[in-house]
Amino acid sequence: MTLERTLSIVKPDAVAKNIIGKIYDRFESVGLTIVACRMTQLSREQAEAFYEVHRQRPFYGELVEYMTSGPVVVQVLEGEDAIQTNRRVMGATNPEEAEPGTIRADFAESVQANAVHGSDGPETARSEIDFFFDEGDVCQR
Repeated sequence: MTLERTLSIVKPDAVAKNIIGKIYDRFESVGLTIVACRMTQLSREQAEAFYEVHRQRPFYGELVEYMTSGPVVVQVLEGEDAIQTNRRVMGATNPEEAEPGTIRADFAESVQANAVHGSDGPETARSEIDFFFDEGDVCQR
């Protein structure tokens, strides 16, 4: 097991439903620790830059619109195998395919409005954390 950090985003649909605390409870109940967090409203430029990897995909424009439609909560999660642990607790991108008891099975509305985002690997995690947080923003716990 490896102590890791990963980025997580509580997306606009989940923030609007006021279920941030329920989602945080899911993280903490599987041993993930929140070491940095903040609520923010992404600008179009920020959303475009963050999702640059998807620019050529047909859903890119809708994704940018959705992610700028309301506030999000971004956090850094830390724990043993945090990336895979977070991905397991989030569930499949498509909530209809997500395992019962996962965040997306319980709270997502659709493939796009799927409540949360999580980094998919170590390099992505480092890049995504750096996108939102300076090293001084991350607290040791």
